Amino acid sequence: MRIFPFSVATLAAVMLLSLTAYAQAQVGIRNVCPPVEIETRGREYTPGGIILTSFDRSALWVYDIDRDRRYPLPETFPCPTNCRLSPDARTFVYFNDLTNAFNRMRVDGTGRTLVTDNAAQVEFWSADTWLVWTPGRSAYLLRDGTGERESLDVRGIVSVQPGGRWGLLIEPLDDAQGFRRALVNLQDRGQQIDLGVDLTYYDDTAWSPDGSRLAFAAPTYNGAETPAGVELYLVAPGDLAPVQVTRLIDVYGEARINGLAASALSWSPDGTRIAFWVVDMGGTNPATDGLIGELHVLDMTTRATTKFCRTEIDTHTPNPPRLAWSPDGTHIAYGTDLADDTKPALLLALDTTTGVVTILSEGLYPVLGAPDVSAWGRQNP
Repeated sequence: MRIFPFSVATLAAVMLLSLTAYAQAQVGIRNVCPPVEIETRGREYTPGGIILTSFDRSALWVYDIDRDRRYPLPETFPCPTNCRLSPDARTFVYFNDLTNAFNRMRVDGTGRTLVTDNAAQVEFWSADTWLVWTPGRSAYLLRDGTGERESLDVRGIVSVQPGGRWGLLIEPLDDAQGFRRALVNLQDRGQQIDLGVDLTYYDDTAWSPDGSRLAFAAPTYNGAETPAGVELYLVAPGDLAPVQVTRLIDVYGEARINGLAASALSWSPDGTRIAFWVVDMGGTNPATDGLIGELHVLDMTTRATTKFCRTEIDTHTPNPPRLAWSPDGTHIAYGTDLADDTKPALLLALDTTTGVVTILSEGLYPVLGAPDVSAWGRQNP
């Protein structure tokens, strides 16, 4: 079934009606507010592992949680957005600034091997295949070890399904008044699932770890031209329509999910939860009216959303901190510079069971304007 472009107003109305019709009941937001303020770690911190981040502008750094020590990785470049952690959380794809190529290494920086050169981005597509984006925005699948390639039709596509052949399409509307989103079968582009308008600050997305579902944020309208709020939706290749999985507007009214950057929704490693920031707004302009941001986690089984009170931030525009789950899915790491705090930017970890936030280290460097975390990996045996 082919979906044809409409005007922004028509698309918004169609999307609202269709998504509301398919919306599933969702439990109200639960607040987790531990009696303690942000803590400093002790000699041990569970879970352990390795967090990749940056403490200066020169390189990617290892923070070894078990040993409470950190060190820079030579021949690396800080990469908050164009590096990837493997599904087993033991290896990491990074950009080698000296050779202008993407390489793979263990999360502690050892065991380095070449993946490919002349690439803009490399992603894990399956256990033995890479998804490679070229500087010219074409893409192909690269079989690891053999060099075998398969070209993909990625015209207008901004992300590709892990392990599959569907992609997220963004294209201009016919009246040049905006953009629309759709999930598209790359092998039969006539098969499309309409996702409505693509609106800045209301359009974050992320594929689930197994590639079976796409989570995305979308604006909610109450008969007006400007959004009344934002919600999260799920869609799977072959669905008739997306499914609404949050009811944030009932609690926050005008708010946004995450910020300007795409692909910042953070799935837990087992695909059962999604972490994201909700930024409450004092007005209708998401770029200027942001107030306080707080970390939320959506449970995909119960559809309940949990808000963690000790994660309040006021540095959220254009983007709040990037989120990195621990390999066991119990904690979430992020970096931020807290207001009214004399410490340099902090590396923090949230315990999603208790809501306690702990300072793991200090002095993160804002490489691209923010002190972000790249990944949380496992210690190699």
